Amino acid sequence: MAAPIAQFEEWQIALHGRRVVYRIAGSGPPVVLIHGMLNSSSHWQSVARNLARDHTVLAPDLIGHGDSAAPRGDYSLGAHAASIRDLMTAIGIDRASIVGHSLGGGVAMQFFYQFPQRVERLALISSGGLGREVSPMLRTAALPGFSALLSATIRPRLLALMTRTGHGLRERGVSGGVSLQAIARALRPLENAEARQAFLQTLRSVIDVRGQRVSATDRLYLLETIPTMIVWGERDNTIPIAHGRLAHEAIPHSYFRTLANAAHFPHLEDPDGLSQLLREFVQDTQPGLIEDADWGAVLARRSPRSRRLGSAAA
Repeated sequence: MAAPIAQFEEWQIALHGRRVVYRIAGSGPPVVLIHGMLNSSSHWQSVARNLARDHTVLAPDLIGHGDSAAPRGDYSLGAHAASIRDLMTAIGIDRASIVGHSLGGGVAMQFFYQFPQRVERLALISSGGLGREVSPMLRTAALPGFSALLSATIRPRLLALMTRTGHGLRERGVSGGVSLQAIARALRPLENAEARQAFLQTLRSVIDVRGQRVSATDRLYLLETIPTMIVWGERDNTIPIAHGRLAHEAIPHSYFRTLANAAHFPHLEDPDGLSQLLREFVQDTQPGLIEDADWGAVLARRSPRSRRLGSAAA
């Protein structure tokens, strides 16, 4: 008899006086799924239900995304990482395998840097923060005045038309239909003014007109004792697959996998393929563990010794 499909239930909690929405499913070793910009926890549904057969799967709506509160405040990677730490603590999850997509990959890496003792494994899916290059559309969104443009152009009828047109193109085998549907899906949350401002604050914290302005490449060596897997869609035109290959070379003992049928959203475009990769990764690796007391030793292995700056004249 086939196992019943896990319910990916939506919950709400107040953290620091603000609404945080999350979804959770299954039981077993915890896996945390972190979505990207213009996504929410609901976009992980297929992957979460698959993994929930053997794991407790937690997927939060990042602050300013989905149904979580969108306050005026800090939308940096560090702030998102701290919010996930607080949510895990509040619901009783101490350590987990951390999975992040796109912006969520940057949040996942920042979570590791801030709270290494809480990370058992790290999986980066078409991740941001691994190079400067990014799609022209995202660079354009960082321009001044883009908020007014969004307000003027995003309308329910327009998004519905884009969705129908994209569906029609896909039915006729036109590849651009997938991209058009993805754009409509991404823009739909921005009908709300608070969500638009949260999106722009989040985007501008990591991207400017020249590309990605936040990079984790100088600290990837710190992952040498943490099982790490990098996954990329082979048709990704948002963030170059070369970023993933270079990160794989920089992270000792890491895994690099690609999905031929996916572009920038593998969890939506090929959820079965991504789920299989994640399940194999967790099953085939032992959890990493870095205690607080060990962090100095991890840094020292690659960092030069400190020296006192003398004041005497040469």
